[in-house]
Amino acid sequence: MDNLPDIAPFQLRFDELDAQMASPAFYANPRRAADVTREHQRLGQLLGNYRAFAKTEQEIAEAQAMGKDPAADPEFRELALSELPALVQRRAALFQTVLTAMIPPEPVDSRNTVMEIRAGTGGDEASLFAAELTRLYMKYADARGWKVQPISTSASERGGVKEAIFLITGQNVYRQLKFESGVHRVQRVPVTEANGRIHTSTVTVAVLPEAEEVDIDINPQDLDITVQRASGPGGQGVNTTDSAVRIIHKPTGLMVFCADGRSQQKNKASAMAVLRSRLLKQKEEEERSKYAAERRSQIGTGDRSERIRTYNFPQNRLTDHRIGLTLYNLPQAMEGDIDEVIAALQKADFEEKFAALTGQVFTPRTANHGGDDD
Repeated sequence: MDNLPDIAPFQLRFDELDAQMASPAFYANPRRAADVTREHQRLGQLLGNYRAFAKTEQEIAEAQAMGKDPAADPEFRELALSELPALVQRRAALFQTVLTAMIPPEPVDSRNTVMEIRAGTGGDEASLFAAELTRLYMKYADARGWKVQPISTSASERGGVKEAIFLITGQNVYRQLKFESGVHRVQRVPVTEANGRIHTSTVTVAVLPEAEEVDIDINPQDLDITVQRASGPGGQGVNTTDSAVRIIHKPTGLMVFCADGRSQQKNKASAMAVLRSRLLKQKEEEERSKYAAERRSQIGTGDRSERIRTYNFPQNRLTDHRIGLTLYNLPQAMEGDIDEVIAALQKADFEEKFAALTGQVFTPRTANHGGDDD
């Protein structure tokens, strides 16, 4: 069948899941049972569509043979040829459906998300833009009915943000935001610039799927937990009690500080959520590094060493360098309207996975690319 990958591995996996579901102990772990059941249903639908595709292929071959058979009844020959366009159209639709289903969803796509935004190079201007990006993502979340829970904020002297960490909860949050990881570059005339020169600054964005306790096993003895008095804005309830919590994961050296909540218990829970998410991300990146050489161009790796996007204010331009997409709607984007960018990134990610399945060569598109990106 034209270009469709071998169905045998999917049939084998379906049979394996069938055997698991037949075990008397299958429902002893409800979470695992739910995951297996969902995968079983997805594969069952895939196999059904594949069989329909195969049947349609056979019907097309039979109709073509009938149409070319000089010995066939003219009416049957005409009927066979008249059915061909609909069969070919159905085959194309089933081909796309099957191929799409062969690309498995990311297991963490449905997770809530921890976002970490930090000012990079550029001093005060970087911290000011970090605050603007924080506002952008909060407005994007609000437009979708998601809930934003601040975890930790470190303000700069000029009203910017050195670091902002917050949790976004809602439906398929990570699937929508996972491609935002990386270095975001801003080009504009800072408010502190007297001579009207354009400055370039950077902000790093990390997008972490919220980890569940079953994902990461943390030994309490590996944690160094200290409490201290919070400082900065927050009111008497925050600033006069030892509510701030700092957790250091000794094996990795990862440190999380949380002071935005009014209670020590809440801050500790928030800090642990961030720590689990960071450890999960680290674990995933270690696994991903095994394939880095052959998948270096993959979108969404979260490699913060690479510039992913430029916000050029003088040109009213937003450019995503991974897919060569340029839009001239920067004011709307800064208000949280980034649907077009996210949709384009998701489409490019699908196209690359599609190419991997079919053996085609994937080339990132450069259409609509413009402006000065040096």
